[in-house]
Amino acid sequence: MSSLTIANLRKSFGPVEVLKGVDLEAKSGEFIALVGPSGCGKSTLLAMIAGLETVSSGEIRIDGRLVNSVAPKDRDIAMVFQSYALYPTMTVRQNITFGMESRHVPRAAQDEAVKRVAALLQIEPLLARKPGQLSGGQRQRVAMGRALVRDPKLFLFDEPLSNLDAKLRVEMRSEIKRLHQRVGKTTIYVTHDQVEAMTLASRIAVMHRGELQQFARPRDVYERPANVFVAGFMGSPSMNFLPAELAGDQGERIVLDNSGSSPIVLALASPLDGAATSRRAILGLRPEHISLHRPDRASDGRALVAAPVEIVEPTGAETMVALRLAGREVIARFEPHEAPEVGQTVTVALDMARACLFDAGTERLIN
Repeated sequence: MSSLTIANLRKSFGPVEVLKGVDLEAKSGEFIALVGPSGCGKSTLLAMIAGLETVSSGEIRIDGRLVNSVAPKDRDIAMVFQSYALYPTMTVRQNITFGMESRHVPRAAQDEAVKRVAALLQIEPLLARKPGQLSGGQRQRVAMGRALVRDPKLFLFDEPLSNLDAKLRVEMRSEIKRLHQRVGKTTIYVTHDQVEAMTLASRIAVMHRGELQQFARPRDVYERPANVFVAGFMGSPSMNFLPAELAGDQGERIVLDNSGSSPIVLALASPLDGAATSRRAILGLRPEHISLHRPDRASDGRALVAAPVEIVEPTGAETMVALRLAGREVIARFEPHEAPEVGQTVTVALDMARACLFDAGTERLIN
């Protein structure tokens, strides 16, 4: 197993700077997911790690070795592409062994590698078939098999599941997770799907406009996002945002403008102690932080607020409810049997202990 270290990495295409000083370190055996919207630079970063794009400045080290000028074939990496990139006229076995044939690996070693990988990916019955006779999931397994036979230092995945339907994506997600648990190889995985990142990665690197916004464990990225962008990008439905004003000598309360009605005053779980740079803030509440209050339940310090119901969307296991709160539409996640009716005004409990507070000027997390 090997580590990956990226230091102050920059990439420009003419006058356009695509990566703006990225620092990233993957420990040996880690599964790192690179996430972000289209055009954020995550695929460019992966291509630079693979050696398919040149480095404008900065360093890429694999297992301590500087590889900026090393050819892709000499970096000891294996890449799995979005498009599978299988040879249509070759059988599955031939696709898997093609790279070994090119490197003149002895036939006995090839057979042993194919046997090992086919058993690992459960594709033994497919070895004599051609790609046109396979489903999308089977083709992706073959693409992973071709990478696995190399026994590389790093695995690089470039949005490998984006061409699959929703059900198959879930199945292949589990396959990739099992695969990583078995082989324990350092893996860099590019995706625009934050659910994939949350379920697969040991740490997530969230990118936006060529900059690394946050690099942390999935739980930390979800519960304590570094800024408003990360908070809005991670999670489905995304976090609700409400403009607020800080109140109290230590910012122990926030005030929400209630569109002509009396302002809503909420107590924070802990005072800010000067952490904010201004009195303007943004309150962030995830849908699961807004629950239906019932008189027979203890509020447990949660803030109780009345909110009209505008939209109710049953999804099966849960029901999404759009509420009007402080003049803004917010999404709450309710149990199906608790779902209110459109037009009702309900009392909801806001879990302020799990809420996030961002500085309105910098949009950075302050509490």
